[in-house]
Amino acid sequence: MSDQSGQPGAGEPRGGLLKWALWGAALIGVAAVVYIMAQASTKPPPATVAAKAPADAHSVAKLLTHDADGSPPPDYVFHDADGKAVKVSDLKGKVVVLNLWATWCGPCKLEMPTLAKLQAAYAGKPVAVVAVSIDKEEGLAAAKAFIAQNAPLAFYNDADAKMPWALKPPAAGMPTTVIYGKDGLERGRVSGDAEWATPAAQQVIDKILAEG
Repeated sequence: MSDQSGQPGAGEPRGGLLKWALWGAALIGVAAVVYIMAQASTKPPPATVAAKAPADAHSVAKLLTHDADGSPPPDYVFHDADGKAVKVSDLKGKVVVLNLWATWCGPCKLEMPTLAKLQAAYAGKPVAVVAVSIDKEEGLAAAKAFIAQNAPLAFYNDADAKMPWALKPPAAGMPTTVIYGKDGLERGRVSGDAEWATPAAQQVIDKILAEG
């Protein structure tokens, strides 16, 4: 009997310790939440940092630092609107802004009007903006219609879609823009869309144009 009466008494300390342990854990959790909130208030939120990314991605200045600078264009044939075979080397003597794009590429279509403005800004000068669509045959009509909305650009197509891999190194994605000097050698490239209708972009073209 004495043993049975002593069992509850023996369990009370354990119950009390469990209660205090639970309270302690709760207090630690609250403290952790308070600490995280305090840290968040003293550091810029991730969204603030991410918001700056597009400006960096659209910077044409990175044109001037690329491993392929000084390389000749690929000996690869694409076609104009009349089906005539064209190579980048055919345009030697001009600064060539070669843009690879497709109708299924949203960023490609977003930057195209700025490429059209870039071409218009150099009317009568030896600068050729050559936008080459890599759309397959079923997408040609839509690609032609889109370029027609972006005068004075002319339509070019690579229906085999091999031009991106003909570049050395291959294009990293769509769009990719490669600039060749009047000597026919690469001067730089941009992987991704860029804002070409800006003084900064024209400064890059002017510098390459002046190199002779």
